Amino acid sequence: MTYLNYPVERSVVIVTGGTRGIGKEIVKQLAAEGYAVLFTHSNSDRDARDLEIELEGCGSKCRALRIDVSSDQAPSKIFDAAETLGIVTGLVNNAGITGPLGKLSKLSDSVLQRLIAVNLFAPILLCREAAQRWVGRDFRSTVINISSVAARSGSPDEYVAYAATKGAIETLSIGLAKELACHGIYVNAVSPGTIDTTIHARAGEPGRAQRVAERVPLRRPGESHEVAQAVVWLMSNKASYITGTVLCVAGGL
Repeated sequence: MTYLNYPVERSVVIVTGGTRGIGKEIVKQLAAEGYAVLFTHSNSDRDARDLEIELEGCGSKCRALRIDVSSDQAPSKIFDAAETLGIVTGLVNNAGITGPLGKLSKLSDSVLQRLIAVNLFAPILLCREAAQRWVGRDFRSTVINISSVAARSGSPDEYVAYAATKGAIETLSIGLAKELACHGIYVNAVSPGTIDTTIHARAGEPGRAQRVAERVPLRRPGESHEVAQAVVWLMSNKASYITGTVLCVAGGL
């Protein structure tokens, strides 16, 4: 059976972690395509409001929701908020944290627990919520999980625990895609390489993107909008025969 997209102008996409970097570009590009967007953030009220105003000024329907995506009630609250905007047809699990740069042996229990909660536990719960709400539809719904090239490299001496969570995200995407394909629910992952965002500064090395770019075949770090383009394409009917796939946006890595 072929599942067609619900009309874009009546569709809502949830994007977690939507006020900075890759997440912000995903929100902006989805809005430009005509989707309504519910995006979450944890403590960026001003950035969230600025993005709302920007998109509303362009005629887009969007709403920010401040919430801890790893909390027990987050999935129901996020979906309930999104459903006030229309029919939710997409979920982009983008929110993620790296923790500080360094060896795994130096990582504290509290940081490790937070990494797993935000990067893995939250996406699993949100995927479950999507499956519970979307099974039985006669049109296509889409989950896109943001992974990382670290899932393949392991990111030794820098982000081993982060890399492990991203490896698990790719496994989740592949398995869930097979489980839900018969219900018209597509599940894919996008795996960015080194992208020039503020995430490196928050981890303790603002210039990391340029340093790491030396080993990228294209000899430069990626830009957030390049990752967002892959997400928007996977959300569209142009990707109508693609599910259970990890799309690498990594400059050849």
